[in-house]
Amino acid sequence: MKTGIDEAELDRRLATLETARTWSPRVMSKLEGFLRTADDRDLYRINPLAFAAERGVAEAEAIDLFLHASSLGLFEMDWLLVCPMCACIVESFGSLRTLEKHYRCALCRTDYEAVLDDYITVTFTVCANVRRIRYHDPDSLPARDYCFECRVTLDGVTPDGEPWIAHFAQATPEVRFIPPHAVERIEIDVGEGNLLGWDFDAGDGFEFTVAKDAPPAPQPLTFEYQDRSSAPATGRIAPGRIVLEIRNASPRRRLFGLTLTSPGFSHPDIRFRPFLTGKRLLTTQTFRTLFRSELIRATEGIGVKDITLLFTDLKSSTALYDRIGDLSAFSLVQQHFDRIQDVTVANGGTVIKTIGDAVMAAFLNPRDAVSAAVAMLDEMDRFNRDHVDRPLILKIGLHKGASIAVTSNNQLDYFGQAVNIAARVQSLAQAEEIYLTGDVHDYPGVGELLEPFAVERRMAQLKGVNLEMPVFRVAGGKRRPGADPWPRQPGSATGSAQCF
Repeated sequence: MKTGIDEAELDRRLATLETARTWSPRVMSKLEGFLRTADDRDLYRINPLAFAAERGVAEAEAIDLFLHASSLGLFEMDWLLVCPMCACIVESFGSLRTLEKHYRCALCRTDYEAVLDDYITVTFTVCANVRRIRYHDPDSLPARDYCFECRVTLDGVTPDGEPWIAHFAQATPEVRFIPPHAVERIEIDVGEGNLLGWDFDAGDGFEFTVAKDAPPAPQPLTFEYQDRSSAPATGRIAPGRIVLEIRNASPRRRLFGLTLTSPGFSHPDIRFRPFLTGKRLLTTQTFRTLFRSELIRATEGIGVKDITLLFTDLKSSTALYDRIGDLSAFSLVQQHFDRIQDVTVANGGTVIKTIGDAVMAAFLNPRDAVSAAVAMLDEMDRFNRDHVDRPLILKIGLHKGASIAVTSNNQLDYFGQAVNIAARVQSLAQAEEIYLTGDVHDYPGVGELLEPFAVERRMAQLKGVNLEMPVFRVAGGKRRPGADPWPRQPGSATGSAQCF
């Protein structure tokens, strides 16, 4: 058993977590064993998808597990901006509300715009009051440990599957902290290629070309770091033994690293193990339920390159209110919301909001969204069998595309042309119909799901969008003779209904 564990806190919080929802067998014991026996590094910035793969847990359940555990104080959530070229962690934010839209990698000298799909990864670290680990005090770590254990993700791998961090560390012979207003001298042999000096924390550095036809380096070769710059920033020197004099003219400690690359070096095609992206987290109903205060503060929002949006509405709901009265109709509509959310969660999506009697939901991909759409019609058919005198008739539309995640009315929402198109496509649908745009219809696996139904291609002029586009009408209430009932997604679990 590892030291540093507060047994009372751990037992209390695990007991509460166990009652948060129904977990698969042995999930709780796997988590407890992990918390008690894992090394400090394994409990720092945990990748929940890797945790799931290594322990035979469904990914969706692992994500729910860490979200519930974080809400109960077992873990802290961390949003990381990762450089796609070098796998460095450029910025770390404890909350979505502090996430920045623009970031720069000091090593690659490249600017990026954060998008939720790609290089925003969400990780989890054990809370200090449950089990203290050395990474809770990163300033006390040796410089090399801080660099390669706190500022580079373990999820980056080379094309041959080797950890990228090992290659990076091998090419970096020098990493040290330089105190404020201090001078450090480094002697090093350099061959042809490039000599890179960098500081992850300050975001600046230098790059010198090392070539035979270049003049010998002055002895010493002096670099001065100001608060957000270094001088000189570039140059050319000949191979050989050089003396570097690094002057920290800033009022804070600097992390200085020195990396040597070979002639003609180009960044490898770094790949990443599957990780929890910001987009996936925002399409997880548990996150939206437990972390309602997690709002996007960036005034322009944060981009999403590809999201599938589903809109539903009820046909003739006004007539229903007139016929059975406001109170009874409102009760039915609320029950319908519960059913829609259960189906959405069971198919890997999340309800974004309700608008009157309508629902807007988001999914990672069109296959999950189409699965949910027809399952919604089936669910409402079962619902209406118990309310034959006052049925609720559903209409559904789907579209996929780029969007912007924003905060609207103190809740996370999506805006942009893709949202407008999805809403307009839904307005084409009549009773028990689903309308899909071409991008949704053509997505891998969707055709197989639609085999039981008659699908009709049409051209539609979408109101307010000034766009004519092909759409596909699915008569969801009428299956072809002999068609099997609509299949549920394998391994899905129905989530608990929430109030809207």
